[in-house]
Amino acid sequence: MKHTIMIFLIFTLLLLPSTVHADMAPPAQPPGANPVPGSEGTQVRMLAETVMIDVQLEAPSSSLGRAHVTADFTMHNTGSEVETMAARFPISASDGYYNYPELTDLNVKVDGKNVQTRRIQGEDPYYGSGQVPWAEFEVTFPPGQDIQVRVSYSVDGSGEYPFIAFYYLLSTGAGWKDTIGSADLIVRFPYEANTQNVILDTHTGWSLTTTGGSFSGKEIRWHFDDLEPTREDNFEISLVMPSAWKKVLNERENVTNNPSDGEAWGRLGKIYKEIFFLRKDYRRDTGGLELYNLSVQAYEKAVSRLPNDALWHAGFADLLAAHACFASYENIDTSPEFIRGLQEIRTALTISPRDPKVLEIADNLYYFFPDGAIKRDGDVFDFIWLTTTPTPQVPTATVEFTPVQTESPPAPVMPSLTPPPVAPTPNEPKPGSALPFCGGALLVPLAAVLVIKRRR
Repeated sequence: MKHTIMIFLIFTLLLLPSTVHADMAPPAQPPGANPVPGSEGTQVRMLAETVMIDVQLEAPSSSLGRAHVTADFTMHNTGSEVETMAARFPISASDGYYNYPELTDLNVKVDGKNVQTRRIQGEDPYYGSGQVPWAEFEVTFPPGQDIQVRVSYSVDGSGEYPFIAFYYLLSTGAGWKDTIGSADLIVRFPYEANTQNVILDTHTGWSLTTTGGSFSGKEIRWHFDDLEPTREDNFEISLVMPSAWKKVLNERENVTNNPSDGEAWGRLGKIYKEIFFLRKDYRRDTGGLELYNLSVQAYEKAVSRLPNDALWHAGFADLLAAHACFASYENIDTSPEFIRGLQEIRTALTISPRDPKVLEIADNLYYFFPDGAIKRDGDVFDFIWLTTTPTPQVPTATVEFTPVQTESPPAPVMPSLTPPPVAPTPNEPKPGSALPFCGGALLVPLAAVLVIKRRR
């Protein structure tokens, strides 16, 4: 059966003209960065830095998510001469689509006093070429003294619904004398930070969370000593958009207050599903697999409380079939999901055989498993696997899946400068299935040979 599916999917992948566009990364927002000294051969060392990335619960409608960043630096002149320089801080970078978004609300303080900044042009802080705006400010470093510099600003996250990333370039601090004595990076959330709303060990397509962070309440912390930063040390974090995680928290509260509300359970299952699936894969991290089981449990409660609601049966079928389609090529036995998914979509079609969303998901399942059903004229499906295979109810909510360790692709902070034909939009997708088509996603290694993929 799997051999037949693979042949079908390879054939389909070769026919899909949109595969290249689908793999393109979304536009990137500018990263924050360490300040750069304004003279060569400075004797000023960055003794310590603390960077706080404070993720905001609310963001403008034009933003996928916003953070307020405060970076505090302790600078020490190790030389015997006074150094006065125009230090620089990048406020923009290419987004990969010939646009140059900027940081906002920039403020610079030296020893607690606001200092004026002026706008200059400098090289792109990531690519090292091209001209982008920088902020420049005067600062004096007396010999043998510590000087406190604070840079604060607001920045939008980079990504696409329901995932975003924030970046910080430590490598720009390499211009100061010697190593960075100590560096602390803290990401603070407006709710508890955990492995479900922070994506670990899984590449989203545009970001991979820096390893080594420790969770504590609403914060995640990273610490480094005697750092000589290079590009490989630049920081990034992948997370569920605050607006999406807020839906999770709201629906959890709803089902806690009214556990008999089938609609609330269905909405909870749906948002779990959305933050479990990536664009062409699913989350392999521990938190992602927890979300899958939580989604299954929520959908089971929805269909048990609303047995005649076709859409929740169809949404449940979509979850099971999409995961089974991906996981079946990783030595994971997904036959229980195959069958349960077909059972759920058959139930949905029995209840509402003409509902457009039910038919859309039924078509998806037909493409997922072309051997499992026959489609006749007039959107009539015969699920042959359900008539030739024993179909006991499977306790899918208790199935445990072991994360598959995969090598993450290289992940520079910013995207390529090559633009796509049409830039992706930050709007949320319309309600519907988790993935419109599974074939291309199953064949990521093969697709990498067939098309040029752009990753960052």
